[in-house]
Amino acid sequence: MLHAALRAGDPLAEGLAIAAWPGLAPRLVLGGEGAEGLAAYRARGGYAPGLEATAMIEAVEAAGLRGRGGAGFPMATKLRALRARPAPRILVANGEEGEPASVKDRWLMRARPHLVLDGVLRAAAVIEASEAILYVSDGLAEASLAGALAAYGATPLPIRLHRVAPGYVAGEETAVVRAIDGGPAKPTDKPPRPFEAGVRGLPTLVSNVETLANLPFIAHAGIAAPGSFLLTISGAVARPGLYEVPPGITLGEALGELAGPHPGLRGLLIGGFFAGVLGPDALTLTLTHEALRAAGTSLGCGAVIVIGEADCPVAAAADVMAYFARENAGQCGACLRGTTAMSKAIEALGRGSITDTELGRLRDWSVSLRGRGACGTIDGAAQLAATLLGAFPGEVEQHRAEACPRCAALLPASPTTRFAIGRHAALATGT
Repeated sequence: MLHAALRAGDPLAEGLAIAAWPGLAPRLVLGGEGAEGLAAYRARGGYAPGLEATAMIEAVEAAGLRGRGGAGFPMATKLRALRARPAPRILVANGEEGEPASVKDRWLMRARPHLVLDGVLRAAAVIEASEAILYVSDGLAEASLAGALAAYGATPLPIRLHRVAPGYVAGEETAVVRAIDGGPAKPTDKPPRPFEAGVRGLPTLVSNVETLANLPFIAHAGIAAPGSFLLTISGAVARPGLYEVPPGITLGEALGELAGPHPGLRGLLIGGFFAGVLGPDALTLTLTHEALRAAGTSLGCGAVIVIGEADCPVAAAADVMAYFARENAGQCGACLRGTTAMSKAIEALGRGSITDTELGRLRDWSVSLRGRGACGTIDGAAQLAATLLGAFPGEVEQHRAEACPRCAALLPASPTTRFAIGRHAALATGT
């Protein structure tokens, strides 16, 4: 059963379904208007006493919880690494949702702020943090979290909000640290990583808010906690929305059961913009980190964009690559020049004007530019180019032979990106 939108008139929620997989008792997604209040959250068992630190880490490890911000790093490993560092330690709840096609973190902060806060308190207790920081770029999320903090009252440690301007790289962990310390929200070279030297030079755990929102359930149920996760599905589907799903289902099952008909599917962007563009055969992939990694892609932040019959994989790749070229931090020469050059090459492909030399360079760049930036933007751009060339060889050859009518209708790229959900509309209304 589909749940009501979060808030009438909310540009994030307009037209989006909020639902759980049939037969799955929803934990993360709930229906109803407005944010969940303190009384309602406590009635669901929220803020109940949980496990002590060592037992909590073991339960997190047994549950297989991985970071839900994109990298999929094991949460238990991060918690152990922080506990091994000298005090004082800092916890940052990372709610800066940089992927334009993802809404999960903003929805959780807006609709279930106490669940996020509960997870923050549990992670802070495990690493014995002296301070926690809620890092956001969304005004409605900021207001919702502030309301939850006020309703909760005195917390065991100081917790404050830090708001930044949204940006694709603003949620990268070193950019988070840099912004909190007063600098621009742009990545820095590694090492050191935040767990070694983060906010004010102190050991810092930077954790995505969906990851933290899973901790209360693990604290209550231990290793029996199911590993459901959130998918944002958009594009050419009947019911775009935010869906809570169990691991082990296929991408095709998720689309068919939840998002409805997707006739003429020509491709998919999976994991947000970072994991590349895939062909229709990706529908058979199982939605687990391991299965997707073996297939050369990733679950990332759980955003899935369906490229429909009126669209073209080349035009979609051109749009995303242009976004990378605009949104890179402008700090690393290889990334700044590389994303721009690849953007021009893919747009030329869409227009049917790419030369053999340009196509050869695009192939070379898709391999040689990886790992040459302070953050992963250039890696995402190279992955996009590589998957376009690898998954759509027929389309590439057709585009070389003649101009594509679909691309002609869709190029040039949007001044933002046509795959964004809610983000730019929310900013335009000042929320």
